[in-house]
Amino acid sequence: MKKQRRFPLFACYAALVVALSTYVVLDTFIIQKTFAVVSVDEARAAAQERSSTQATDGQQAQASTSAKVNLSTRTYNGTTIYVADVYADDVTSLLSAFANNSYGRNVSAAASQIASSNGALLAINGDCYGMRNEGYVVRNGVLYRSESAGSDQEDLVIYKDGTFRIIREGETSAQELVDASAWQVFSFGPGLVENGSVTVEAGEEVGRAKASNPRTAIGKVADGHYVFVVSDGRTDESEGLSLSDLATFMADELGVQCAYNLDGGGSSTMVYEDNVVNKPTTNGKSIQEREVSDIVYVI
Repeated sequence: MKKQRRFPLFACYAALVVALSTYVVLDTFIIQKTFAVVSVDEARAAAQERSSTQATDGQQAQASTSAKVNLSTRTYNGTTIYVADVYADDVTSLLSAFANNSYGRNVSAAASQIASSNGALLAINGDCYGMRNEGYVVRNGVLYRSESAGSDQEDLVIYKDGTFRIIREGETSAQELVDASAWQVFSFGPGLVENGSVTVEAGEEVGRAKASNPRTAIGKVADGHYVFVVSDGRTDESEGLSLSDLATFMADELGVQCAYNLDGGGSSTMVYEDNVVNKPTTNGKSIQEREVSDIVYVI
């Protein structure tokens, strides 16, 4: 009799564990949660305000929220790479936008859709912040998430004066970065190039990523000259790049002084004038966009 009584209790306990585990998985990866809604015009208004504060000698500054773009296609180590040289007098021309204009968890959309809804001339996928619960998120000067992803997590900080800097989250808080005039903070990584030198080693990769992948990166060549870089991969026509390959290409071929790795693989997407210019793929069998949490763009 005792054994018969224990079995229902064990079955109930097992069912509860399964239910809780299922909920945790759904809550982490599936269930969408919106924490803040950002209007399409807010980022541009922030850039306008930043530009207007730079007036000197009593002259009225003109907002510089647009940029010039030169798009080119390169081949490197059997991989097709799309390079967008971005020229902008004010770094606040480098804007970011959330999927569905909503900051949240598991909120996603195709990069081309986000780009179109924000009037982007050029866009690349961002760091896909919404698939993680930690890692600093500062976009267009606004702090959205201050939880650290760990003391060794490498972030890219783009300051309002145009400085690009790779930092570790253990070195500073997100609020301190905002107080120091951070314009964008991306938490993916790792950093690829600092002071013109490659900072990743051969064989270094992101988590469980394959050695050769589609990649997305952003970098600074000089004041007023930035680059958006996306590579194809996982197909017979384009093998893909290792992090070391990507860093070496950006340092040696593009002359980048600071470069940072954004979300890659199936997320890697470049959009120009409402057209997807690369060949995004998750498995190499079909060419189609994978939904992402955010983009970096210019208008």
